[in-house]
Amino acid sequence: MEPYSCDTFVALPPATVENRVIFGKNSDRLFDEVQEVIYFPATAHNDLGKRLKCTYIEVDQVPETYAVVLSRPAWLWGAEMGANEHGVCIGNEAVWGREEIPQEEALLGMDLVRLGLERADTAEKALDVIVDLLEKYGQGGNCAEGQEFSYFNSFLIADRNEAWILETSGKYWAAEKVQGVRNISNQLSITTKIDREHPDMRTYAKQKGWWDGKEQFDFAATYSYINTAAMLTSSSRYCQGYRLLNKHTGNITFETMMEILRDKPSGINMKGEFLTTASMVSILPQDPSLPCIHFFTGTPHPERSVFKPFIFVPHISQLLDTKSPTFELERPVAKKPYVKPDRRHPLYQNHQQALEVISNNKEKGKTVLDNMRQLEQEVFEEMESVLRNKHLDVAKTAADLFPRCVKDEIKIYQSGVSSQ
Repeated sequence: MEPYSCDTFVALPPATVENRVIFGKNSDRLFDEVQEVIYFPATAHNDLGKRLKCTYIEVDQVPETYAVVLSRPAWLWGAEMGANEHGVCIGNEAVWGREEIPQEEALLGMDLVRLGLERADTAEKALDVIVDLLEKYGQGGNCAEGQEFSYFNSFLIADRNEAWILETSGKYWAAEKVQGVRNISNQLSITTKIDREHPDMRTYAKQKGWWDGKEQFDFAATYSYINTAAMLTSSSRYCQGYRLLNKHTGNITFETMMEILRDKPSGINMKGEFLTTASMVSILPQDPSLPCIHFFTGTPHPERSVFKPFIFVPHISQLLDTKSPTFELERPVAKKPYVKPDRRHPLYQNHQQALEVISNNKEKGKTVLDNMRQLEQEVFEEMESVLRNKHLDVAKTAADLFPRCVKDEIKIYQSGVSSQ
């Protein structure tokens, strides 16, 4: 199951600098899956009799949903990762264990990411939203376009003040409140530190013969086949991520998190048929007077992409260059070849062309990469100035911040391609 791989991280003070919570995620998916970065404004829903259509099923709507920015596979309703206007960030991971994955369509883990962001203004409230929906509607359904592939989910949920790990097996779940640094990576990782849990989680494990009711309850060991005693000494990506976080503990910045996401030797920056298709890093200052800043690539290969900032402000410009063309989700039909529609957005298309230059022309490729790093560094300095000086020019800067950076990035790619 390793090919469908993601890595999600969080660091809280005092592991970080400047009293900031730092969140990060690599979304590792099929190499040709396009991920879009898209914004949805806050909305009041007056007709609560009208159901909300998620990827496969409908759920009850709520009176109000918060503004969200999402990085999502362009074929579905939910999201791999994202943030809302209240500084809540969520990323999910595929996990497997002893419980059989059902074939019935229900909520995808990615649907639960978006629903948690739209409906909760704190990390723990998002946890409540997710587990309540899990209990009511269940999780299940195909998680890849054009292929049959399903899994259960784990989630890392953070806000300005705290973070939670939520891990699931069917409708059963355990949650751990994070202290210091934490990561999740395609395996159950909550062991004996369980701060919240499904009320029947232990009873169900006893009924299945997974736990004798006498030994100390270990969620990962009980609901999966993991040897939790060796979990932090193996060569797994979970262990590699844990080591990278702890290596920098006390000095973690948003740039440190980006370095971790770009790390190839650990396998966190994936290559091959399954690769890192998009990345996200967020700065969540504990000072409520400061804005949260969310960086997205919207493109694969984080070491050859630009992290671009997004800040929630009124009258945000449309993110047209990272929005994919819209097609109806067509379910694959037996004996009929499934042809994926072209979901590439403008940034993705230009990035692809630039990657060819980088790969095939050493000199011109270096120029493109140097210009990308220069753009990124200028943006980083601009964002640090916002946080240090406590001044954000909403009208001139923040409303079109992300789309402006995307256009600057596209210009670099087009210049590199045209100079061949």
